[in-house]
Amino acid sequence: MNVTINDSCIGCGACESICDAVFHVEDKAEVTTSGIAGNEECVKEAATACPVSAIEIA
Repeated sequence: MNVTINDSCIGCGACESICDAVFHVEDKAEVTTSGIAGNEECVKEAATACPVSAIEIA
């Protein structure tokens, strides 16, 4: 699973609150790639919950 954050991110923190093993928010969300394995379901949930659809999964 490849997870990226596009430029529409507003840094709201929703992804981090859903899946803090993968997402960290300062000004903009960042992905901790080492945390993806085993957390695929919460990554998908965070992508669905993102208010600006900034999380891209490939």
